[in-house]
This record gives sequence, structure tokens and C-alpha cells, in this order.
Amino acid sequence: MTDTLLYRLAAIAGLAGGTLTLLAVARRAGLLPANALTHALAPPAAALLLFTLTALYLVQRHAAGRLGLAGFSLHHLGLSGLFAIEFLTHAVLRFHDPAVLTAPGRPYFLAVALTFLTGVLLFGAASWRAAVLPRAPLALYVTGLSAAALRGSVPEWVYLGGLLLGSAGVLWLSVTLPRTAARRPAVALR
Repeated sequence: MTDTLLYRLAAIAGLAGGTLTLLAVARRAGLLPANALTHALAPPAAALLLFTLTALYLVQRHAAGRLGLAGFSLHHLGLSGLFAIEFLTHAVLRFHDPAVLTAPGRPYFLAVALTFLTGVLLFGAASWRAAVLPRAPLALYVTGLSAAALRGSVPEWVYLGGLLLGSAGVLWLSVTLPRTAARRPAVALR
């Protein structure tokens, strides 16, 4: 597989993941009905965005340095945790008594949110410093996902607004990813 193909696939995954996230926001805002189909949108969105995040790191890994690696690692770990939470929330917990949510799972959800937030901030700082990714969508990405990471601590409109901004950043970065990658030397991956 060449780098070109990898970045194109990651861009497609980002476009799909960003779009699914926007549809999930529309469901949460009451613009789409809450049913099995619309609840099933959030987990695949997070899974697809793991691939896109990896490509966003790879395209700038040398310029982003150690801070970029630390940010990517925490961001990836946090996003993986969010995938698990989205799966549990939409495929398991919505069928249980609300008292289940006050069980010991809450500290784990908080740990995932803090890991995600720290990763987004470090990855964003390293990406800004590296100046490989376009800065306007990067600013949307970091601002939006930081607000979304605070889900349980902020009003719903802040959370949903964060998801909208973050999704706009993801979609924009996904569109520019193949061009950004084309400016870098191509290397065959084995």
C-alpha cells in the first residue's frame, strides 16, 4: 500500500465519520428521530475517526516531534475509549435501568474524557507547531473536540456545538489530507 492510498482511505473514513457524527448530533438535538438506526451511528463514527486520526499523525509525525507522539497516543487512547463508551451507551446501556449509570462506571467515563481532552490539546498544540496541517480546520477540530470532551460538565448545547465544530474540522482536514500528504515524500508501507 502506498502512502497516497493510505491517506485517501483515511480521508474517506474521516468524511464518513464526520458525517455520521453530524447525524448523531442531529438525533441528540431532536432533528432526527431516536431509533435503533440513529442510535447505531455514533459507534462507527468513532471507529472511523481512529483511522483518520492515525493518518493525521502520520502525515506530520516528523515535524510534530515527541509532543505530537504523546498527543497522538493520548488522543488515540481517549478516542478508543469513547468508541467503547459510545458502543455501551447506544447498544447496551440504553436498555438498562438509569441506576446502572450511577454505578462504578462513572469514574471510567471521566478518565476516558480526561484522556481524550488531554490528547486533543497536546495533539492540537503539536500540530499547530508543526504547521503541516491547515490551521483553520485544526482550530475547529481542537476547539470543538475540547468542548465535546467536557460532555458531562457543560450544558448540552456546548457539547453539541463542540461536536459540530469538531466535525467541521474533521471534514475539512479530511478533504485536505490527500493534498497535504502529496506535499510529503511518498514511501511504500509494508
